[in-house]
Amino acid sequence: SFAATYYDQMRVAVPLLVKEKNAKKVCTMYQDDEFGLEVQRGAEEGLKSIGMEVAERTSFKRGATDFSSQMQRLASAQCDFVVMGTIIRETIGGIATARRLGFNPTFLGSSAAYTDLIHKLGGPAMNGFYATMTVQNPYLDDTSQPIRFWATKYKTKFNEDPTVFSVYGYSLVDSFLRAASKAGQNLTTDSFIKAMDTMTIPPDIFGSAEMTFGPQKRLGSNSSRLSHIDDGRWKVVS
Repeated sequence: SFAATYYDQMRVAVPLLVKEKNAKKVCTMYQDDEFGLEVQRGAEEGLKSIGMEVAERTSFKRGATDFSSQMQRLASAQCDFVVMGTIIRETIGGIATARRLGFNPTFLGSSAAYTDLIHKLGGPAMNGFYATMTVQNPYLDDTSQPIRFWATKYKTKFNEDPTVFSVYGYSLVDSFLRAASKAGQNLTTDSFIKAMDTMTIPPDIFGSAEMTFGPQKRLGSNSSRLSHIDDGRWKVVS
């Protein structure tokens, strides 16, 4: 595991954004499984740190496509901030439903909802949605020259725009190669683990935090960042 858990993402991001938005009534909508509950628990812990509690909760079964009852419930509770324990389809469906109802709180999701598919499929209704993230989506016209160069090379090779999942794959293989090279010839499981446990993986062009591992540390970094969708694309805000 390389990045902060969903629990830690919400534990840190929720109180920061709640204070920034001066939110008074924080609510949650989450998928009724371990993923959704991890987001929910992180939000609860984060709110506890600033003396607040979740005001209203609503959940849905995996595979759900209709979020009318959930959003009506949150709107009726006058929530001004909603933490979303959702992935892609549910994020788009939930927010789109809220917009149709005239319900426009601040929406915050985890890195599970950080993908260009949110704004590509959801359209303008997704503007203003926040999500925690680690590496940033590599747009071809990114303001960062190294990211633009990488994204252009990717598109030349594969004939399609790269996405955040392209970066995940690249970063995973890069980390593996660093450790395998350090382990040297006659690579074994033990020599690979020893290399991983004694090396530092530096920050990369995509904004990843420095990562280290050890016998008691299997999470590379517990750091995350925050982005929101502005004018149809993700922009890093913190």
